Amino acid sequence: MERENLADARVVAQQLGRKPRGAFTVCVRCTYGYPQVIRVHPVVAGKPFPTLYWLTCPFLSREIGRLEADGHVKTLEALLQMDPALRSAMHEAHRRTCGLRDQLLSSQDRAKLSSDGKMLGLAGRGIGGISDWDRLKCLHLHAAHALADENPIGQRVLAMLPVRECPARKVICSAYE
Repeated sequence: MERENLADARVVAQQLGRKPRGAFTVCVRCTYGYPQVIRVHPVVAGKPFPTLYWLTCPFLSREIGRLEADGHVKTLEALLQMDPALRSAMHEAHRRTCGLRDQLLSSQDRAKLSSDGKMLGLAGRGIGGISDWDRLKCLHLHAAHALADENPIGQRVLAMLPVRECPARKVICSAYE
């Protein structure tokens, strides 16, 4: 993982359509070298920010948005309820996320959140800040998590996509340079 640099910050801002919140590192790049997933520090502007992995790739965001529009959040959530092995694997992914988020907190972060009574905003919150680990919030965050770490729902989402990157003749992010 690499620290944020000015060029990446500009591209990520274009990808998101706004300046990214908080400090981030690029976790995953596409074949063309552009940020695809960033990891955001768990404290932004003194407040808990439980979403560690953020999908920035406009191509993947659009394609996964189509899956959501087609009702796949509910479909995958039902599968999660019916499949104990999948549910167990997702709970493990949530536990890993909580552990990593905890490791990323500095002693200053921890002290500030604790003194402000905001530490509860992170405690027990899984991927994307989910408190009920048997539910899905959105497919984008699970795909981002799968690209950066292990996430069985995210892997299923990515497997539903016919392609996972822009075609070489039409790289969306090349317009951001």
